Amino acid sequence: MYVTHLECPKCKSRFDYKKLVQLCEKCSSPLLVKYDIKKVKSAFFRAKLSARPYNLWRYKEFLPIENEKNIVSLGEVITPLLKLKNLGKTLGFKHLYLKDEGLNPGGSFKSRGAAVGVSKAKELGVKSFAMPTNGNAGAAWAIYAAKAGIEANIVMPKDAPLITRNECAVSGAKLYLVDGLISDAGKITAKAVQRYGIMDASTLKEPYRIEGKKTMGFEIAEQFGWKIPDVILYPTGGGVGLIGIYKALLELREIGIIDILPRLVAVQAQNCAPIVKAYENGQKESVFWENAKTVAFGITVPKALGDFLVLEAIYKTNGTAVSVSDEDILKYQLLLAGSEGLFICPEGAATAAAAHLLLQSRWIKPNEKVVLLNTGSGLKYPDTVNANSPILSVNDEIVI
Repeated sequence: MYVTHLECPKCKSRFDYKKLVQLCEKCSSPLLVKYDIKKVKSAFFRAKLSARPYNLWRYKEFLPIENEKNIVSLGEVITPLLKLKNLGKTLGFKHLYLKDEGLNPGGSFKSRGAAVGVSKAKELGVKSFAMPTNGNAGAAWAIYAAKAGIEANIVMPKDAPLITRNECAVSGAKLYLVDGLISDAGKITAKAVQRYGIMDASTLKEPYRIEGKKTMGFEIAEQFGWKIPDVILYPTGGGVGLIGIYKALLELREIGIIDILPRLVAVQAQNCAPIVKAYENGQKESVFWENAKTVAFGITVPKALGDFLVLEAIYKTNGTAVSVSDEDILKYQLLLAGSEGLFICPEGAATAAAAHLLLQSRWIKPNEKVVLLNTGSGLKYPDTVNANSPILSVNDEIVI
């Protein structure tokens, strides 16, 4: 392991990675894991990857686990990067791709953050944690906690998808439902953490979830033969996935494997778009979004703790932020399923809608390589399809 310290991106204060540190003790900012890049460069060889396990742990030089015996795994995989030939032709893209995170344990990209986050929690001797969630993150951390023998306390809005609630319950987590948004769940979590002295596993209140999520960036680079695509679109709520991909690409650039960065796009829903509004106003942080509600429940985050990191990633890569309507989210979810056979989550479908908007505005050129991130399986959101798909009744025979 080549971790040197934890660092605050705001005030640059440093902290000991061998201790459980949550936020910067000076300015309350999220912390980032820092590595000895020179040592990583001397140890990481692309040619060695073919002999390694086909999962996120193949990038071990860039990960914070000191003793591999502490790794908690549920069979994570390198998720496929699929070329969307049919949809691309329909919309006008020559090189449109989708990275499908729905094949991970628990059916979402949250497994990456949970795999590394829970593994590090185990290494640090954590016995219990609490976290707020919109669904998938809580489900992922609950199943990994069960494997690790760590108590999980999950606080979730009562309107979260039923399937994610069931995942928490069946894995033995203590599940608490709140009549409100993830921001309300966060307040309840904070009280529990303070009262019981347990680990706070809220988004970006521990530094290791990012390290798991950033492996998406490594995978995309490797799957493209270490030649970076032009644009990556990411559905953005808390923003950890986009922050992680940006961090991974910066680390690859530091060791000389890549020299340019893709333009990163944060995609949000029109009824909850604090990052988009901040970007349009040229701000470094967002403002709390009142009355947030969208069919893409996973990105219903009125105010992200790491919003300044998301916006930095956008600004530094000459990217952008786009919001799309719930109507278009459901439309493109059906379009992807009908044209490519991919039943993806609403959050992932939002990136397809956003990409088409950016193509129509000429921000994306038809010949550019564009990657959509699908963050979860559509099977976890069955209700989004029931209300929108034509279903025919039959008695004795079908009529074509």
